[in-house]
Amino acid sequence: MTLIAPTLQAFFSDRLAQQRQASPRTIAAYRDTLRLLLGFVHTKTGKLPAQLDWSDLDAATISAFLNHLENERRNSIRTRNVRLTAIRSLFSYAALRHPEHALLIQRVLAIPPKRFDKRVITFLTPLEVDALVAAPDQSRWEGRRDRALLLLAVQTGLRVSELTGLNCRDVTLGTGANIRCEGKGRKQRAVPLTTPVTTLLRAWMAERAGLPHDPLFPTRTGRRLSRDAIALRVSTHAATAARDCPSLLGKRVHPHVLRHTCAMSLLQAGVDTSVIALWLGHAGVRSTDAYIHADITIKEKALALTTPASAKPGRYRPTDKVLAFLESL
Repeated sequence: MTLIAPTLQAFFSDRLAQQRQASPRTIAAYRDTLRLLLGFVHTKTGKLPAQLDWSDLDAATISAFLNHLENERRNSIRTRNVRLTAIRSLFSYAALRHPEHALLIQRVLAIPPKRFDKRVITFLTPLEVDALVAAPDQSRWEGRRDRALLLLAVQTGLRVSELTGLNCRDVTLGTGANIRCEGKGRKQRAVPLTTPVTTLLRAWMAERAGLPHDPLFPTRTGRRLSRDAIALRVSTHAATAARDCPSLLGKRVHPHVLRHTCAMSLLQAGVDTSVIALWLGHAGVRSTDAYIHADITIKEKALALTTPASAKPGRYRPTDKVLAFLESL
């Protein structure tokens, strides 16, 4: 019998930390996935993680775990596929160390990612942004923190993991005001700050009075805000803002929506997609295609350019070629 515990520990200490030099966020994501998997198997079999063998993690068990994520934990298909990627990484590493379990490992690695519908992204209008930023209670310390966080997220488009990782030293105010962060792939970038954001951050940092290595947006006890905590604050303030801005009632507002909102505001202002990709820290320009698809004004302008000047309002029907072009946008 070959227990998985030694291989599991070596996967983190040797494979991820030493060989791949994975970022702390990647290691944390893999850790969370395997923690959920081990907890699921423990619930089903009653075995502790140190007692599990590879036969306890066969393809049927992994498939059941993925179904559990979707059906009981209500995770999206994207999240399911991310969890599967972490599991496949572990089994790919185990294949070289345990050839005696080659067939079992091969069957797990053969589990395909699930296809999903690519929906149009959700973003906020300027009126909705104003209502959301105004929602936090400014008479409370947490409200002033949340307002600075929300406005910064909308203007810079930082990922929620980048927001949680910000320290006081990452903010530069005054001439050339900007904020520095480290994104995916350990890519460091600096994002310029507008005057309103600079003014708000200056007031917040004076009240925060933190040291350079302290988190920019802490909890009451000084700890770093978690991703779940930020998601909860965003959804709470969105519900409050919906009282004055009813259009928010039909939108599920989460931290990534603020990132989408930043990208859409840049696109509608005429900023080139390559600049938007650099602004958001995307791996390539193609990642910005989703924002072009979501911007109906671009298609409306294209339609206006292809409409004959002599066409009467409501009477013009675009040709199939024009329709195909509009669909490709």
